Amino acid sequence: MACVGLVSHGEGPRAAELEERTAGWLEGLGHEARRLAGRDGAGSAGPEGAAGLDLVVSLGGDGTMLRTVGLAAPAGVPVLGVNLGHLGYLAALEPDRLEAGLRRFLAGDYALDARMTLEVCRRRPGEKVPAARHLALNDAVLQRPGGGHTIHVAVAVNHRRFVSFAADALIVATPTGSTAYNLSARGPIVSPRARVQILTPVAPHSLFDRSLVLDAADHLEILPERGRPADLVIDGVPVGRVGDGEAVEVTAGRDALLVTFEDRDFAEILTRKFSLGEP
Repeated sequence: MACVGLVSHGEGPRAAELEERTAGWLEGLGHEARRLAGRDGAGSAGPEGAAGLDLVVSLGGDGTMLRTVGLAAPAGVPVLGVNLGHLGYLAALEPDRLEAGLRRFLAGDYALDARMTLEVCRRRPGEKVPAARHLALNDAVLQRPGGGHTIHVAVAVNHRRFVSFAADALIVATPTGSTAYNLSARGPIVSPRARVQILTPVAPHSLFDRSLVLDAADHLEILPERGRPADLVIDGVPVGRVGDGEAVEVTAGRDALLVTFEDRDFAEILTRKFSLGEP
């Protein structure tokens, strides 16, 4: 018997209906279906809700997939993405193929695509234990508070002062996230199989305005200048304000395991997403 978690978009009848139908189908075969936290907060929340699962199914778009990975990856549970959005860049299946995909997973006929994540810690002055810890599949962003001034941040790499930025925001992206906010800020597109951290300033107010590509093993520490607080955003979700004396530390996190049933060709996906073959 398998134990399968379900995370739905949480808005609109389509996701709710598919979640209900999938749970009934699994239970009819003798498996356990566990509903995890949806956008409305129902179900089990946090990585502890994924403990003991064999699989988590994400029913929604890429935003739902990012939330699902945040639940599943810390527990080492693979994620199967079902696209209910527009593009479904991270999803493996369309809704009409879900039952067939689950049958293949339960039979062991699948592969796992390991994606690098970021572990992002917010540390207050004098504290050894982080005040908060987050996992990001796409990116961690320090951005200016709404209507506020630009952020001024110093970046240390492996505990050595490296570079400073004055900008509207600073993105730390994974290879998977290189085609998200990083791309719109003119950062590099990186194969998801690479293992690097990408620093990209947004609208920098300095002569140095280039992205930096650093090793996955590097330890990054980002410190806002006094009097210049910054909002911390993880995979598009605001998680708090970083104030005087606080620091954001970024390292490689536990890999996200994405279920696939065929080779996902990076060049083909880029060509389709950005219409690269068109004149």
